[in-house]
This record gives sequence, structure tokens and C-alpha cells, in this order.
Amino acid sequence: MSPDAASPARILREVFGYPQFRPHQQAIIEHVAQGGDALVLMPTGGGKSLCYQIPALVRPGMGVVISPLIALMHDQVAALQEAGVRAAALNSSLEWHQAQRIEQQVREGALDLLYLAPERALSPRCLELLDGVALSVIAIDEAHCVSQWGHDFRPEYIQLSVLARRYPQVPRIALTATADAQTRQEILTRLELDRARVFISSFDRPNIRYRIAEKDNPRRQLLQFLRSEHEGESGIVYCLSRASVDDLAVWLTDQGVNALPYHAGLDARTRERHQRRFIREEGIVMVATIAFGMGIDKPDVRFVAHLDLPRSIEGYYQETGRAGRDDLPADAWLVYGLSDIVQLRRMISESEAAESHRRASLAKLDAMVGLCETVGCRRVRLLQYFGEAAAPCGNCDNCLSPPEQWDGTRAAQMLMSCIYRIRQSRGMSFGVQHYIDVLRGKATARVREYGHESLSTFGIGAQLDELQWRSVVRQLVMQQLLEIDHEQFNVLKLLPASRAILKGEQLLLLRRGAARSPRRTRQRPGAPGTRGRPAADQRGGALYEALREWRRMMAREHNVPAYTVFHDATLEEIARQLPRSTLQLRGIAGVGEAKLARYGPALLELIRQHAPG
Repeated sequence: MSPDAASPARILREVFGYPQFRPHQQAIIEHVAQGGDALVLMPTGGGKSLCYQIPALVRPGMGVVISPLIALMHDQVAALQEAGVRAAALNSSLEWHQAQRIEQQVREGALDLLYLAPERALSPRCLELLDGVALSVIAIDEAHCVSQWGHDFRPEYIQLSVLARRYPQVPRIALTATADAQTRQEILTRLELDRARVFISSFDRPNIRYRIAEKDNPRRQLLQFLRSEHEGESGIVYCLSRASVDDLAVWLTDQGVNALPYHAGLDARTRERHQRRFIREEGIVMVATIAFGMGIDKPDVRFVAHLDLPRSIEGYYQETGRAGRDDLPADAWLVYGLSDIVQLRRMISESEAAESHRRASLAKLDAMVGLCETVGCRRVRLLQYFGEAAAPCGNCDNCLSPPEQWDGTRAAQMLMSCIYRIRQSRGMSFGVQHYIDVLRGKATARVREYGHESLSTFGIGAQLDELQWRSVVRQLVMQQLLEIDHEQFNVLKLLPASRAILKGEQLLLLRRGAARSPRRTRQRPGAPGTRGRPAADQRGGALYEALREWRRMMAREHNVPAYTVFHDATLEEIARQLPRSTLQLRGIAGVGEAKLARYGPALLELIRQHAPG
């Protein structure tokens, strides 16, 4: 496109304050700006929003953005307004007179972008409103919600195909951070994007360090992680159940952590208040079920922790992608155990879904467990799942502290022999803990009740502790050498494949569980995962802290989240470059013309006060 006043490059620079596009952004933006449909797969934090915001500003008319969450709409509208873009959102949180005023702005052509929930967009009143104005682009964010196979399915998304028929001349762009080949095809079919060009960016998030460990007092493991590496920083902790969310949030609060709970069982007002605090305040740890997070636009989330195993790699990727959206170093931290696998398998097996869906869900769970158990690079395994090749990253726990492998053949034989002899002696099967007690020589009341202390296998595995035995069991189950029978109260059973191990016909290499995960250290500029950001140099400096305090005041004054004023990365760049003029300030990424005019004098004065000379 020709470099005129409305060119994408000029809007990127003058409105949003960025000197150049990220990979794929320019091709996507120019394709949509020229009237083409698109399906965009781009990782969280990769700059998806600009792929529809800039075409909406380039093309004549008003852009429409379909977004599933009210909080996300408000945040994006606030950020756009800070950048000088005429944006608004129509949703159920508005008073009648507020909605009337925005509808009037639409009729008058006074908006560049309008955000809508899918239910609102499909209402007769809203469609009639849109019929009366010129539309520049229609964007469908979080498009994976259309997939019935996905983890965030929203039935109303399927109906959005009506937009293709009602506005055939308006380019449409569907965007998501995660979708396998099946989900991509479902998005294209259900949204009638038959002629859409598909753009797939790398799924890699190099600034995120993936770290996975076995559970060993998970609350204490989490607390140590928070205190040693993320004291006073914002983050999300995911738990499987509502009860565990509530209990953990109370416990963390008692330990001095600024923690809040979030799940669908809380009333809407409490959920909204907690989400608002998380977005607008610094240092909040949100303890949540997966009901929290889709579309969260907070860039300075420094960690995402999982205290329970996610159901799939798609869900894990989506959830961990909420960390480090500002490109600065962040952690994806997970602890898991055999009980997680057993519980999730039972939930899937007992669900009322169709058999094909249960099989697909079990396969996704197996892939997730495979990511946990791998001895190779986590990032390589993760990207392979999405069909992307990669070299070892040097920035995950397995790369930094390679796990040992050991010959687990003898341990497996001991366990299998114990299962066989107990079954033979009484014709009964037991759960994992019972077999571990027998192998370790623990004469518990239950062991004595059944006379299992007299078995030849009693005490033969005392050289391994309980955590090690659980690791052996978990790996044997995952390799389909043992089975956990859910119908018989999770008893452990032999399988035909067990015979080769028992007879010594097969060598079995197992992963040796690490004692603890490696600690993250602040990285030098240009180190893996930083993308060259000066994360270490400026944090804690007098100017940087003054900039953060000034940003807090501006955010409070404008009633917006602090990051909509400036991201941490922008403040750090200011603290590093020390611009002394408006021209120099204009060269800082994230300082567009509207923000330069609004905040430039104050920023230059802060620099003069805290960096004299």
C-alpha cells in the first residue's frame, strides 16, 4: 500500500508508538486492509489486536470487534482511547442512557471501533444499528470459542456466520492464540470464512520459562516459588475445583500474599470486583479456576502457576500465555501428581459426552502428561504438538537442569510382582498407596489386616521413597504397562504388556524426579527469553520507580488500568535511553502522538529530576 496519511506503517508509528511491525503483522494488516478475509493464529502477547485495529483505522467506516468478555472490551477501549482512537463498547454493564449515547455515536459516524459481545452483535436492534453505517472490518476475537471440541466453547459463536451473509462486502478476520488443525477447520467452516487466508505465526513464547515438577506438598512448593522469585508481582494460580481455589486463596492470604479467589461459584459482583482489582492494581495473585483469564489483557503478569494438571496442551498453552504479554521474562510453573491424572481420567470417562469426544479428550490428556514426563526440551515438545519444529530452547527446566534417566526395570518388576502376589493371595486388587506401603515395608493397619506383611515383596522396595514410587507408578501407567481401574475404586492392575517387563525381556528407562525446579534469575539484556529488553538494568532504579509511581497517579486520575497509560517495557526503555526532548521521546516504543502530547512534558520533567546532567 502507498505510504500516505492512513498507511498501516504510519498508524502503527503515530497512533500506537511502535517503530516496526512484528512478524506476520504487516502481511495480515495489509491483506485485511485491502478487503481480504483472514484467520489469524498468533500467540497471546504477539500483537493480534493491531491486526484488526489498524485495518479499521485504514479503511473508511467503523470497525466492529466481537469479544466474549466485558472486562476485555473495557480494557481495550481504554487503551485505544489513551492512544487517541475513537472507541467504545456496547455491553450489558452499561446503563440505558450510556448505551443510547454510544448508539448515537455509531449513527453519527463518530467511532472508529465498536466492541460487542456475540449475543449483543446478533440482536435485531444491534444488527439494525450496524445496517445503517459503513463498516470497515469485522473482527471475531477468541475465535476458538466456535469449536465444540475446544476448552472455551461458546454456543453463540456458531451463529456469527450470519455476519458473512449480512455484510458480504466487509472483510472479516477471526483471531485466536490456540487452535490445532481440527479447530482451525471448524473455525473456517462455522464462520463461513471459505475464502479466508490463513496466517499462522510461531506458537513460541521465548520470554516464558516452562517449569514442571512433581507434587511434594504443593502449597509449600508454590509459596517458595512466590517468595523466592515473584514477591510482590502479579500472577495467576490455577486450580481444578472451586473449593481448592477458595481454600488456597485464604491460605496464601494468611501467608502474607495478596491473593484473591475467582470462580463461577462466586456472585457476579464479587467476580467483577476481584477481576478489576487484578487488572488495575499491582502485585495481586489471582487464584482461579479456568473460568478466569480468557481475554485478560494485563501485560505485566509475571507468572502463571498450575497446582493441578490441565486437561490438554491447548488449555495449558492458552492459560500460560497470559504471562509475559509485555515480552519481559515470565514463568509458567506447574506441579502435578498421579492423583491429577487419575481424577481427570475419571472425569472424562464418566462424562456424558459422546464416545468420540471422550476418546479425543483422553488423547489430549495423554499429550499433556507426555509434556510433563518428557526428558527433552519442554518448548520443543510443546511446539511439536502444534505442528511446529524447534531446537532446544535453553530456557526451560529440562534444558537448564537436564533430568536424569535411570534403569527402572528392577523397580517395575518389584511393583508388578507385588501386584501379582497380592492378587494371587486374596484375589483382590488395591490402590497405589497400599502397594507402595507393602514395597516400602510399612506394616500399616490395612497391610496387617490382609496379612500382606508376610509376602515376599514386603519391604523389597525400601530403597525408594514414596515420591519416587509414585513417579514409577505414574510413568508405568503412562507407558501403558499398568492400568488404574476407575470402576474398582482406582485399583492398580497388570496389563498384557506387563509380562515382558516381569520376564526381563524389556529394558525400562524412567525419568528421575528432580528434587526442586531451578530458580529463575534475572537475565541480562539479550539473554534467551528477553528479546533484548533491558529487564534487569532498570528495575529498582530511582527514575524507573518514579515513572511507575507517576503512571499509577495517571491511571487513577483517568480511571484506567496502569498499563493502558504505558507498559512496563516502555517505562524501562525511557529509563534506559533517558530522552531529553520530544523528538527523542517520540522514538521510544509505545509512545504515540496522542500520548506524547498528553504525557510528554511530565515525562521529560521526571527525567530531568531523577537523571540530572
